[in-house]
Amino acid sequence: MSKKLLVVEDSKPIASIIEAIARSLNFEVTRASSLQAVKNIIDESNDFFAATVDYALPDAPDGEAIPYVLSKGIPSIVLTGMMDDDTRQKILNQPVIDYIPKENSQAFLYLKRILEYQLTNSMYGILVVEDSLSARNHVVELLKRRNFTIYTATQGDEALGVLAKNPDIKLVITDLEMPVMDGITLSNEIRKKYAREQLAIIGISGAVNGIHSARFIKNGADDFLRKPFCPEEFYCRITQNIDNLNNIEKIQHAANTDYLTELPNRRYFFTQAEPSVKNHIENQTTYCVAILDIDFFKKVNDIHGHDAGDHILKVFALYLRKHLGNGLLSRLGGEEFGVLLSGANKKELYSKLDQFRERVATSKVSYADKEINYSVSIGVVFNSKKTLTQQMIEADAALYFAKENGRNRIAVADKIS
Repeated sequence: MSKKLLVVEDSKPIASIIEAIARSLNFEVTRASSLQAVKNIIDESNDFFAATVDYALPDAPDGEAIPYVLSKGIPSIVLTGMMDDDTRQKILNQPVIDYIPKENSQAFLYLKRILEYQLTNSMYGILVVEDSLSARNHVVELLKRRNFTIYTATQGDEALGVLAKNPDIKLVITDLEMPVMDGITLSNEIRKKYAREQLAIIGISGAVNGIHSARFIKNGADDFLRKPFCPEEFYCRITQNIDNLNNIEKIQHAANTDYLTELPNRRYFFTQAEPSVKNHIENQTTYCVAILDIDFFKKVNDIHGHDAGDHILKVFALYLRKHLGNGLLSRLGGEEFGVLLSGANKKELYSKLDQFRERVATSKVSYADKEINYSVSIGVVFNSKKTLTQQMIEADAALYFAKENGRNRIAVADKIS
């Protein structure tokens, strides 16, 4: 369901730009050009997710609309054409999401980013570790304005427990001076369990000694803020660290994912399958490693074209997800795919692979104005105690046997002659 945004702006061109930005983010937009119009709208319905509020309106020239909208519990972003320090401080003294000077087109790009963040920030857990109640509440209040999911702890050892129970935590903000375990020790302990690409740490301290920032960074923190800090800088540091985590995640996804089918690639398959195989062997779990290869795939490309071939690969990947998605899947390369499955017994796993083979063989893939039939051959190894590399070699030999003996069939490694 679309979230509602209240756009309070007396300039029609600017209001139209804001509305276009909001609608691109799937907001349902209501516009108001005066404080009185705002009051009428809110009296009728107040279910707004957020608001953008112009500082100066015809009937509210000195920012009077801001406290009114905030008093109705609507998180607000203030847009202003006034850049003096008094106006800035007046705005920041109120619990606004942010303020944006209407200087140039960059202001609207920044507004779009802030609105996007308000929609997505709830996915990110932030742990605030601070023994001072007033300092902790101040940081929590700032984070609430930006719609983050917030956790708190009063000292380092408690923070480690909160972290262990809440995997959605992506950022820890920790004070330096705390009893039992200080912030620098906590940063060090966190890094023993969580890599930088998993979790960011921001150290904070009111101490005058400038060495604390370096000590935090050297002990695993990603950033540092000195108290008292400016809310604008605080938000910039939070956003920067969250963006860094997202960028790392995108890079990792690209490195581990096949670009065409969106399945894990060969590298990721081996990285994940190796420890899984060891675990299955240790726990005596029934499992299998299989290699699947689309039959006569070169002929599909030759007859129907490479675009059709790509379409077949995408459809095949969808079939894998649908029917074998409880296992580890991969596009190993070309028309070859890898699967690691576990189950109750060998018969169940064989049946699952064979049913998949039958579904592929009886399906028709529509492409352009044609119906394309294709099949798949499978080589499989069951419950081997050998290394993953050795099992893949054996599964590949079984696949070759299936191809040489008619295709569209399964060959089990220990049964081929």
